[in-house]
Amino acid sequence: MPYRYLDDIATADVAFEATGATLEELFASAAEAATNVMVEEPERVERKKKVDVSLKNEDADMLLFDFLGELIYYKDAKKLLLLVEGIRITEGADGYSLEATLSGEELDPKRHPLGADVKAVTLHRFSLTRTNEGWRATAILDI
Repeated sequence: MPYRYLDDIATADVAFEATGATLEELFASAAEAATNVMVEEPERVERKKKVDVSLKNEDADMLLFDFLGELIYYKDAKKLLLLVEGIRITEGADGYSLEATLSGEELDPKRHPLGADVKAVTLHRFSLTRTNEGWRATAILDI
């Protein structure tokens, strides 16, 4: 499992640490961790609809913050449960760019038992660091 939940960081929220050999792997792991908090059985989400997401940010950590926020936005505003299908991150003169293809389906409480109601990603203890093995991020989800 490329992520683990951290019980000792936040008592009223959900904290996790995600890892990946590349930024793309890390972002996908973090998205999976967040989705597993929102939906009890994410494996039941069928890939019926595709959504392309394009994001830019000067900093890689804030790009991750924005990306996780997109997943929450689609769940809340569009009632879509989305999984990462493909992701590409590039670094340029203006910072980082993300191009992702997400796929999933409309939320159906009968088929998708909801977990915690994730409202947002918080900046409290949010971090993204390069390691000898690749990348590691810590995030706290406000529930």
